[in-house]
Amino acid sequence: MWAGMNEARADGGQAGRAAASGGELERAERAALTRVAQLTTELEDVSEVEYRQLRLERVVLVGLYGGDKTQAQAELSLRELAALAETAGSEVLDGVMQRRAQPDPATYLGSGKAAELADLVEALGADTVVVDSELAPSQRRALEDVVRVKVVDRTAVILDIFASHAKSREGKAQVELAQLEYLLPRLRGWGESMSRQAGGRVAAGAGIGSRGPGETKIELDRRRIRERIAKLRRALAAMEPQRATRRAGRERAGVPAVAIVGYTNAGKSTLLNALTGADVLVDDQLFATLDPTVRSVTTGDGRVYTLADTVGFVRQLPHQLIEAFASTLEESVGADVLLHAVDASHPDPDSQIVAVREVLAEISHGAVPPRELIVFTKADAVPPPFLQTLLAGHPGAVAVSALSGEGLDELRARLEQALPRPPVEVRVLVPFARGDLVARVHRSGEVLSETYDAEGIRLHARVSHALAADLAKAR
Repeated sequence: MWAGMNEARADGGQAGRAAASGGELERAERAALTRVAQLTTELEDVSEVEYRQLRLERVVLVGLYGGDKTQAQAELSLRELAALAETAGSEVLDGVMQRRAQPDPATYLGSGKAAELADLVEALGADTVVVDSELAPSQRRALEDVVRVKVVDRTAVILDIFASHAKSREGKAQVELAQLEYLLPRLRGWGESMSRQAGGRVAAGAGIGSRGPGETKIELDRRRIRERIAKLRRALAAMEPQRATRRAGRERAGVPAVAIVGYTNAGKSTLLNALTGADVLVDDQLFATLDPTVRSVTTGDGRVYTLADTVGFVRQLPHQLIEAFASTLEESVGADVLLHAVDASHPDPDSQIVAVREVLAEISHGAVPPRELIVFTKADAVPPPFLQTLLAGHPGAVAVSALSGEGLDELRARLEQALPRPPVEVRVLVPFARGDLVARVHRSGEVLSETYDAEGIRLHARVSHALAADLAKAR
């Protein structure tokens, strides 16, 4: 069932360079972080803080269908979960689905299906069960008691991928905060050491010398996690002014901002490389990009705008991640134009568009969304009739292939048209000594005409309010 799970291909427009590029070096670095084979995940006498560090290895996937979710939708979601698990370093052995309108409140699956799952896990030699949903702490504990191997949910897998892919100091702090907030209510342990709390003359008759610190091992873990969460929140709050300063600087300069958003593995980084000549990591993996990359682009008429590659979205994106990455995701909402990349070769691209828009609506807090330009990527990988159907269903959309270059010129032209025009129209005479102002007009404004005479440079242009004020002073 799982043969060819990762048939989705990524455009490789920047691949094949003779010299080792930055993206290739990063890919090699990630490949070096291999999972340890034959690492035991028996439920031994360890705390959850130690237990959650055990790497995924050989996994069985579990999903439900019924109610609002059809069998086809559930299978598509389970295939996506398989890609997530493999990105996290797992080997997917099998996947099972059960028809239930609602998850069982005790073990997610019914008792009979949970027993069947335990037999399957033992027969395959799996050491982890991954559930295609977010489990309640009690559900996970009950299912672990039945299958006797580690049980994780979809949220935990996504968090694990984010933890392994984050590079920047801010990205690492955001991921750790999300992980700890997810872990805190799910803390558990196994064995007597987790509940030892001596005090006074306990049942065994111990007295002086046996009184404990008044906290169990789990309580100590909880307290340390809360302290770490508070420290991370303070650190992220201290980083926010730097981002706000950079954003304010771009706004003062009147430089439009374009953000590439889209589902994970939709080809956003490939699109950035194709449009800017950048060399960011491109890989056929989910969440290959976590740390935003911003590049400057010059239009055909000389205007400058910034193009940002952002973290990809996914169905059921963990709420902890949305909160932790709020400052990063808000960069998308604050952009002038959203370049919405959609994988045309995906079996259900419309569902991906809906998932991305739902996340954007959640982080925008009711604000008016920026102008959206849908770009169907990997156009060379789908039959032309299907591509035409996609374009017909989304008027104004563009289809491109970074591999062949198809549609890139049209995309550049459409993007330039979508950029906001500077609000102030000016006709000024700029002294020759203020060539810096003329350069600013060319960089961030829209020059309608430019002539030279003995007194200086006569400009007819559209500029920002701040630049219009500077031009008035120079005149």
